Amino acid sequence: MTVVEFRIDRRSGLATYLQIVQQVKQALRLGILVEGDRLPTAAQVAATTRVNPNTTLKAYRELEREGLVEPRPGVGTFVSQSLARPPTQDSERLTTALVTWMDSARATGMEREDVRALLNATLDEQFPAPDDRP
Repeated sequence: MTVVEFRIDRRSGLATYLQIVQQVKQALRLGILVEGDRLPTAAQVAATTRVNPNTTLKAYRELEREGLVEPRPGVGTFVSQSLARPPTQDSERLTTALVTWMDSARATGMEREDVRALLNATLDEQFPAPDDRP
């Protein structure tokens, strides 16, 4: 069983439940979570993150609405769909290039949030959201 540890950034400006949703989706895309895995209970998330259990339940309901998880009363919430793609030589090459880029960014004195801002700005420019396209 895979254990997911949520990291909540209270200064991010992003609602806590959406941070949980994003982290589950990221784990699904990276293959960290796979179909059949059980998500931590709302009480477990509350104990490790100091997040209200209702916030976690709201995130799980959103993931359920998107068809990614399914609640099983009395048992827990389980992953019902993966977002992972099989790894390829291209993905390994791109990961290596990204790690090299991040090493360069660190060497120039960039902080984590500087890197995140630059990545997000470039991502938005190169991969516009469907509603942002001309």
